[in-house]
Amino acid sequence: MYDAAVLWEWIEIAMRWTHVITVIAWIGSSFYFVALDLGLRKTPSLPPLAHGEEWQVHGGGFYHVQKYLVAPAMMPEHLTWFKWESYATFLTGFAMLVLVYYLGAELYLIDPTVQELEVWQAVAISLASLAFGWIAYNTLCRVFVTADQTVLMLALFVVLVGMSWFYTQVFSGRAALLHLGAFTGSIMTGNVFFIIMPNQRVVVADLKAGRKPDPKYGKIAKQRSTHNNYLTLPVLFLMLSNHYPLVFATEYNWVIASLVFLMGVTIRHWFNARHARSGSPYWTWAATAGLFAAIAWLSTAKLSGEADAAGAAELSRAALQHAAAPGFADVVAIVQGRCAMCHAAEPAWDGMYWPPKGVVLETEAQIAAEARRIYLQAGISHAMPPGNLSYIEPQERLAIVRWFRAAGLGGVDG
Repeated sequence: MYDAAVLWEWIEIAMRWTHVITVIAWIGSSFYFVALDLGLRKTPSLPPLAHGEEWQVHGGGFYHVQKYLVAPAMMPEHLTWFKWESYATFLTGFAMLVLVYYLGAELYLIDPTVQELEVWQAVAISLASLAFGWIAYNTLCRVFVTADQTVLMLALFVVLVGMSWFYTQVFSGRAALLHLGAFTGSIMTGNVFFIIMPNQRVVVADLKAGRKPDPKYGKIAKQRSTHNNYLTLPVLFLMLSNHYPLVFATEYNWVIASLVFLMGVTIRHWFNARHARSGSPYWTWAATAGLFAAIAWLSTAKLSGEADAAGAAELSRAALQHAAAPGFADVVAIVQGRCAMCHAAEPAWDGMYWPPKGVVLETEAQIAAEARRIYLQAGISHAMPPGNLSYIEPQERLAIVRWFRAAGLGGVDG
C-alpha cells in the first residue's frame, strides 16, 4: 500500500507525463502548420480562391494540401479543428503549477530571503500575474494593430523583461523562471482561446449563412499564430530551467530569462526563412551562439541565496515535525556523510561547482526542509546517490524511511 508521499509523487508523474504529451501535440501541430503556410506554392492548377498548395510525402503516402486564405466558396462537409492541443497543454500545465508550486509553496514557490510571503499571498500574486499577462499582451496587440509587427514584438519583449525582473523579486529563482514560462504559455493559449478560435468561428458562420467572410479575421488569427511560433522555444527552455540551478539560482537569472526570448527569435527566424524558401540566414546561428555564450557566462555569477534559504529561513510546520521525529539525528548523520559532499554550498566532489538542483543538505534545518525529497530519492528509491557512489547502506535507507514515516506526514508540504 502506498503512503501519501508516494501516491502524491505518482499523481505528479501522471500529470507531468500528460502535460509533456499535450505540449508535444500542440508544438508539433503549430510548427507543422507554420512551416506548411510558409512553404505554400502558387500554381496554375489552383482552384478559385485558393492561396497556395503543397505536395508532401509521409508514412508511405502522398498528401496534397491546399490553403484558402480567407475561405472556400462553400463550407466543407468535414472540418478538423485544432484547439484541444492548446487547451490541454494549458490545463495540465496549470494543474502542475497547483500540484508543485501552490500546494508545495513553502518549499518551491516562496523564498523568505527574496520576499517573506504567506502562501495565500504568493498564490494570489501568481494568479494575478498570469491574468495580467494576457491583458497586457492583448492590449499591446490592439494598440499596435496597424504598426510594423517588429514594433509590437519589441513592446512585448519589454513586458517580458519587466516580468522576468518582477518574478525574481517575489518568488524563489526556480519558481520565478517557471512562472515566466507559464506567463508566456498563458498568452499563447489565450491567443487560441480568445482570438484564433472565435475568428475562425465567425468565418465558418459566414460560410454557413452564405455570406462572404471578412479577410480581417484570418489576418488577425495568423498574426497571433505567428507570435505563438516565436514564443514557443523560450517557453520550453523556461519550463525545463527548474532542473538546472545554473539557470534559476544565479544573481542574473532574470537577465538570462530575457536573453532566452531573443534566442527563440533567432532560431525560429532561421527555420521560418528556410520554410518560406527565402534563403538561409546563417547569421541567426551566430547570434544564437553569442546569446547562449552570454547566458553561460552570466550563470557563473554567485548563486543566489535560494540554495541555502532552507537553512536560513524559519522552518515550516512540516519541517519542524520532521526535525522532531524519532531517528532524525541518525538521518542527519547519514545525509551529511553520504550526500553533503555534493549537496553543499561549495561541493567537495571533484568537478562539481554547484549543488545539484540547488539542494543543499549541510545543516539540520536544510535536511528537515528537504525531508520529502530525501525520503523519495534516497529512502524508498535508490535514485540518490547516483550509482550509489557514496555507498549508502540498505539499513541507512531504511532509517530514512522510518524517520520520515515517524513524522506522520506524507503530503506535499513534507
